[in-house]
Amino acid sequence: MQRYNAFSEELKRVFGCRVQRLSVDAGFTCPNRDGSVGVDGCIFCGGKGSGSFGILHGADVAGQLEHAKEVMVRKYKAAQFIAYFQSYSNTYAPVERLKALYDEALAVPDVVGLIVGTRPDCLPEETLDLLASYAERCYFWLELGLQSPLDRTLKAIGRGHDLAAFTDAMAGCKKRGIRVCAHVILGLPGESREEMLSGAGFLNQAGVDGVKIHLLHVMRNTRLADQYLEGAVRMLDRDAYVGLVCDFLERLDPGIVVQRLTGDGNRKDLIAPLWSLQKFEVLNCIDYELERRGTQQGSRFAVSGG
Repeated sequence: MQRYNAFSEELKRVFGCRVQRLSVDAGFTCPNRDGSVGVDGCIFCGGKGSGSFGILHGADVAGQLEHAKEVMVRKYKAAQFIAYFQSYSNTYAPVERLKALYDEALAVPDVVGLIVGTRPDCLPEETLDLLASYAERCYFWLELGLQSPLDRTLKAIGRGHDLAAFTDAMAGCKKRGIRVCAHVILGLPGESREEMLSGAGFLNQAGVDGVKIHLLHVMRNTRLADQYLEGAVRMLDRDAYVGLVCDFLERLDPGIVVQRLTGDGNRKDLIAPLWSLQKFEVLNCIDYELERRGTQQGSRFAVSGG
């Protein structure tokens, strides 16, 4: 029994075959690093960009996708692919450049859709209009980094935007029919268990279509690493994280697509928690805990009112 609305199941329903995401680094930067908003980035960002490992750096978008396709066909026997613009803020450029990059990705054989990851403060009207045009012509998701619905946490982790930026971006996406997957992090410094779980209710009310739940990782060469090594920040242990994820899922609208339940940290740069390297073991623990409880995504949604 599938106890949550898994992204993999949606892909099977839509395409009827094995579909894999292929991460792309299109050479973007971030307003929280280039001086527009800040220069240091978020406290957990090491300056390489999310998901930058495993990408054929130096190649153009088409070259990266062709290289990744070979790996995924060999490893998973995938038949179709989604280009995932993952590293940094992938709407942080003029629309002409964005269109050229997205079109290059869709021109690669067997690439059937796009996922574009960005910040909520990098979505001017003309960019939203461009994204809406892709949402109409192909399988499309926009990923927005929320991380936390608490303004004090967003300030503490150096996000460089507030909650209002996210709600404004959501409004623009809803108006245009763009599906949004929000990123949230469990275990952020200074948040209580109740505050972490309140994020599920916020996502329900915001009307997001998908969610990626991440574990806070400590990576080398980050401000978070300095705080952790000084003893100012503590990491969740595995059992605590598994329990939090299950509690979060129980409060989450069952219609929201769950695209991730734990994050991937580059093994070479990860400082803590080392247990997170056993990704499939963590996922199995989440499945087992939901089964033990006899619950599933949305079990407490009606009770809590979302």
